Amino acid sequence: MKSDVTVSNSTLVIAIDQSLKPNHIPTMTDLAHIRNFSIVAHIDHGKSTLADRLIQSTGTVLDRDMKEQLLDSMDIERERGITIKAQTVRIDYTAKDGETYVLNLIDTPGHVDFAYEVSRSMRAVEGSLLVVDASQGVEAQTLANVYQAIDANHEIVPVLNKIDLPAAEPERVKEQIEDVIGIDASEAVEISAKTGLGIPDVLEAIVTRLPSPKGDPDAPLKAMLVDSWYDAYLGVVVLVRIIDGRLKKGDRIKMMNTGALYPVDRVGVFRPPMVLVDSLGPGEIGFLTASIKQVRDTKVGDTITLEKKGCEKPLPGFQPSVPVVFCGLFPVDAAEFEDLRSAIEKLQLNDASFSAEMETSAALGFGFRCGFLGLLHLEVIRDRLEREYDIDLITTAPSVIYHVHMRDGEVVELHNPADMPDLTHVDHVEEPRIKATILVPDEYLGDVLKLCQDRRGVQMDLTYAGSRAMVVYDLPLNEVVFDFYDRLKSVTKGYASFDYQMIGYTEDQLVKMQILVNDEPVDALSTMVHRARAEARGRAMVEKLKELIPQHMFKIPIQAAVGGRIIARETLSALRKDVTAKCYGGDVTRKKKLLEKQKAGKKKMRQFGKVEIPQEAFISALKMDS
Repeated sequence: MKSDVTVSNSTLVIAIDQSLKPNHIPTMTDLAHIRNFSIVAHIDHGKSTLADRLIQSTGTVLDRDMKEQLLDSMDIERERGITIKAQTVRIDYTAKDGETYVLNLIDTPGHVDFAYEVSRSMRAVEGSLLVVDASQGVEAQTLANVYQAIDANHEIVPVLNKIDLPAAEPERVKEQIEDVIGIDASEAVEISAKTGLGIPDVLEAIVTRLPSPKGDPDAPLKAMLVDSWYDAYLGVVVLVRIIDGRLKKGDRIKMMNTGALYPVDRVGVFRPPMVLVDSLGPGEIGFLTASIKQVRDTKVGDTITLEKKGCEKPLPGFQPSVPVVFCGLFPVDAAEFEDLRSAIEKLQLNDASFSAEMETSAALGFGFRCGFLGLLHLEVIRDRLEREYDIDLITTAPSVIYHVHMRDGEVVELHNPADMPDLTHVDHVEEPRIKATILVPDEYLGDVLKLCQDRRGVQMDLTYAGSRAMVVYDLPLNEVVFDFYDRLKSVTKGYASFDYQMIGYTEDQLVKMQILVNDEPVDALSTMVHRARAEARGRAMVEKLKELIPQHMFKIPIQAAVGGRIIARETLSALRKDVTAKCYGGDVTRKKKLLEKQKAGKKKMRQFGKVEIPQEAFISALKMDS
């Protein structure tokens, strides 16, 4: 439970104490009565709403405490209507056969940037509910998430949501699930998560069609560390899935990856508030606290065992999340740098996939070079910094990691285009490429193909699922991180869905484009571009900057350069004062003399004058993508 910081401290402590009272939930010994499952779907197909109905219909949460998106604890999740962090809840359900079952539900994100959260959650459960919108059908992210579930050997129960809509076509969507995904949808459960229609059928399907977990309660403790976050009152809270053995308060546990030892202070489950239990056994999902000070001490995917009589072999674990998009975050007011530093440190406590290191820029001062899982992740972090910590930020152009192969055989990872080595020492540059899957109605297919061609894409596959085309493209990631998603939604009127996965690095003709203002390079505006597009991108950038930079008392050249060659130029004219206004009559040489004096002054000014580029100009120029 992430504590609600808006409440005063005294009230909050009482609330936490009450929620953590031992509730003596019976310890489960019968594995046949446990079901662990996740809900996977495309964005907006109704995962969080279905989770709400399951919690409500089983009486896990009283009606008076019920609210929409119950498991989405962050304000930004509620506002955007998306799930960012996977959340867990334990539900008790009495089935039609009179038996009581314990259902452990993990609600997962649907957006491609948070696929790491999904893959992590998959390893902790045995089955998945695949939720598909009965009017929209299978989307790109549906495919991506269901393939992750299949990779984790899950039993999958298809659920058709929103069947109360006039546009719902359950029979067509069932065919689509069978054709595109290849799983049997004849027994798909038809529901409306909004109205509660069909929810009892979902609960019965979970109990009858999903497998129970396996495990040995008498074996040495073996638990998987699924997630961890920082709580101001409890320290680091660790979400665990018990594979074998038992975990109880007072045990001394060992992290097999780091070798660290900790005494267990609390053991409990989420209902959704934290509730303490006596112990956790095989197949159960719960949390522990153990006086752990920092989240970085708990490696996600680590195996937890007992200090004495520990298990011999650790679990396989997860691949660590790797940032794919980088950008600079700078405070608008340089005096807020220390505030930004402490805000970033606090955010990193709860988001291990967000990385940051200090950097300086001649134009923007001190800031941080930050790594993200994608553009939505970047937006979420930036919004949280601005909203929760009240810091105005400038975000530099997003870039990806390039592999720069030097002539001496060394390979340099380039995170910031401003750090590009001297071209005379560079042999070639490799850029990351992705396999993009786009599902689009037939009438927009031409526009999508043109967009992908314009972004240097290579078509890999084109198939049809009913009236919708599924296009697979090999695309360079740096062409996608700018505004590809916005352009795709624009040309398809919002009907296309998009998912991608990294496929590796390939060599290409990439160059660093610099922007010079009054002959001075502005490092914050440096970008990596393809040589064939450098001129068009440079021309668009300098034209934009000419509109954005205010006039000075002297002429300002704005140039785009690749290496030592200027590829585009605009000149911002000087503010002109009429120095001859007071000359009434007399010889023309008097006017000429004054104009020459003004000209010499402007020349000197340009030599020593400093061009002030307003912060809005940076923000607007960086948002631009021609």
